[in-house]
Formats: sequence, C-alpha cells, structure tokens
Amino acid sequence: MVIIKVENLIDFVADVFAHAESSQEEARRIASYLATANLTGHDSHGVIRVPVYIRWKKMGSVVPNQSAEVVVDTPSLAVVDGKFGYGQTVAPVAVQIGIDKCKKAGLAAVALRNAGHIGRVGDWAEMAAAEGLVSVHFVNAAGSLLVAPFGGVEKRLSTAPYCVGIPRHDEDPIVLDFATSIVAEGKCLVASRGGKKLPDGALIDSDGTLSDDPHVLYGPYTPDGPRDHTAGTGAIRAFGEHKGSGLAFICELLGGALTGTGATAANRRFANGMLAFYIDPKVVDVSNVFDGEMARYVDFIRATKPVAGIEQVLVPGDPERKTRVERSRNGVPLPDDTWAAIVNTAREVGVSEISIQRATS
Repeated sequence: MVIIKVENLIDFVADVFAHAESSQEEARRIASYLATANLTGHDSHGVIRVPVYIRWKKMGSVVPNQSAEVVVDTPSLAVVDGKFGYGQTVAPVAVQIGIDKCKKAGLAAVALRNAGHIGRVGDWAEMAAAEGLVSVHFVNAAGSLLVAPFGGVEKRLSTAPYCVGIPRHDEDPIVLDFATSIVAEGKCLVASRGGKKLPDGALIDSDGTLSDDPHVLYGPYTPDGPRDHTAGTGAIRAFGEHKGSGLAFICELLGGALTGTGATAANRRFANGMLAFYIDPKVVDVSNVFDGEMARYVDFIRATKPVAGIEQVLVPGDPERKTRVERSRNGVPLPDDTWAAIVNTAREVGVSEISIQRATS
C-alpha cells in the first residue's frame, strides 16, 4: 500500500494529463476532481481512473480541451453537448447553467449529452448545494455495457448512477450518490488491482453463477495491465433485484435516450449523459420550515438503535465526511497494483522520474 499526500497526488496527476495534451488548467481540474473522489472514500472514481482516461484519450474517445456547446436554451431548460470533452471540463459548465437558470426561475432542468466520464456525480450535487439548491441527477454511460438486468445474465445496462443533493444551513449537504448496480465498475477495478474485495454475489457469470471474482467481468489480466470489461464472460448485478434494475432502466432512458447521448449499447463510443433538475428551496419553502425539519429528521434517523456490530445509523454523506477528514490529515491510500498502473501510464506519456519520485516523498 502506498500513502500519498493529497496535494502531491493532485500535482502528480495534473502532470500526467498535462503531458497528454490537456491545458494546465484542465489537467489540474481533472486531477483535483479525481483526488477529491479518493478523499471522500470513493476510490472507484478517483485516481485509479488515470490509466483508463489516458487510454480513452489515445483511442479518441475523449477529447482534451473541449468546449461544451449549448444547443437548446430556454429560461428554464438547456441542452448542453459536451462534444466528448473530459467530464471534469464539460460537466461543471452544464451544472453552472442549471444553477444560474434555477436562481432566476426557481426550477431548472439541464440535459448534458456526449460528455467524457463525469466522475463522482456527488461533485455536481455538492456544486449545486453550495449555491443553496436541491438537485436530482439521472446518469448513464453509453458504450459501457456492464450490468445484467434483474432476471438476466447478459450485460444490458450501464452502472447508471443516480444522485440527489440537498443543501443545509451551516451544515454539509445531504448527498445520496450511488450506482444502480451492486457495485460501480470502478469498485471492480479497485478489487482487481489489490484493493477492497467485492461483496459476495456482486457479479453473475453467463451460467448464472454468482461471484465476487473480478475475472468474471474482465477476463484474464495482469496485475498492472489494462482491464477490459468486454473480455469477461459475466456481468455486474443490479442492486435490489427488480427495484435497482428498474431505476437503472429509467436512468438509461432519461440520462441517455432523452439527453441525446443514447441508451447504453455495445460497440459505441463511451459517453456520459446526465439529466439534472435544480430546485430553489427558498421558492418552495414559503413557511421557512425546510431546514429545521431536515435537522429534526436527521437527528431522528441517527438516533435509531443500531443492530449488533454497527456503531451508529448514518445518513447519506456521513461516511464521506469522516473519510475526507481522515485522508486529508493522513494521506490517500492506494494499493500497490493501482499505483503501479498509474506510474506506468505516467511514464507512457512522458512524465519524468523526478515527478514520480516527488509524488511519494
């Protein structure tokens, strides 16, 4: 295990993307968002993605330094085409448009299509919450067939994230952010590189056998080599049986089909689509009871008697807050295989050995 200070990690990852044709501003933006995912404990959406992003860039699936284009613009709704730019570049543009429209109208919707991987969707909910807005996000990953629908064994869905962010006065926001599969694909990636094991039965093989072995998804691989989810014989399972599968289906239709990104299919270019709604609670909450009622209900939930082995019942965002404090203080832990894959990618794009050594100093 390698432990790296977050500032060093951001500097190093920014150096990687700067050597891969991104501007200094874009490189640092990508690095900051990826490292923030690690800080919050979402390693599946953190710097483990560096080799994948660079591979997509070399394939032409993602385009450095791209500018998002607004193709539909009404007082309360916009459609934004990311033109396959890095998600960390085009997604904040789309979210800011939603924020600005919502502040004027009280309610807004923004469809983002053809974005590169937008990372941890919670980042965009937090961005809206910082402006005092509630947001709801339906996301799909076209070209990323990974998940078997309930009752099936073949890949037909992306991990189709769903996210809700709710601001609180003088408190961190409530952020619910999850893949509609039992695990995100990135967690399979983490497990395959020596990180946390997958839950039992997170995967299903073509014969219906349940598994926690990442080889079911990726097929054969070497410790620091690439992972190809099209090479495995199995799929990730949707969470919650028919309920998770149904929510994933809706994310495909709203985040994918409606935005113009397209619902997930085989043999097509990767892109994230996101349909997001923004609500100004000040407009809705005319009696000014929302924040107080939230505080009461959060306390009510946390005061639940826990089952054996559980210290306290939590609300969405609690684990992330705890991990952010701990990792900000002590550094970001990365399994050796993960770090080796990132270093190999850095060398491929021309990052110096001095920069590599400085990252772990």
